[in-house]
Amino acid sequence: MNLAAHGDYNIEKENNILIVDARGPFNEVTANAYVKDMHIACEQYQGKPWGLLITFYGNSIFTPEAEKILVDVTRYRMQRGMIANASVIVDSNTADIQQMQLRRVYQSCNLTFHVFTDTFNAKQWLVEFVKEQSQAM
Repeated sequence: MNLAAHGDYNIEKENNILIVDARGPFNEVTANAYVKDMHIACEQYQGKPWGLLITFYGNSIFTPEAEKILVDVTRYRMQRGMIANASVIVDSNTADIQQMQLRRVYQSCNLTFHVFTDTFNAKQWLVEFVKEQSQAM
């Protein structure tokens, strides 16, 4: 059986912040494609400290398989310099579940993270956190 992709995403770099926009629920097919693209994106930082700003639009609940993949890719990103995550949940009827899943993922990786309801405050926190941590290193 060949599974179709569910959900989509966009990844772009802005200085020491990697910005991801994600829409819809991710299944294993989409999660695996995301991992490949994320590996490429992480290499741009060459081990320097950086943060991830990810905005989830809609009801982006992860399947158990996709959640495991997210744990693995989070560990990969941390090995390549990611020091914090700011997650934004927008227009979701399942925000509580999404927040619980994200908390489970990031706590299992011992990553500093916060969940926000708007990108402005999320980006402001993340930029400041990465700046402070980079100066302390």
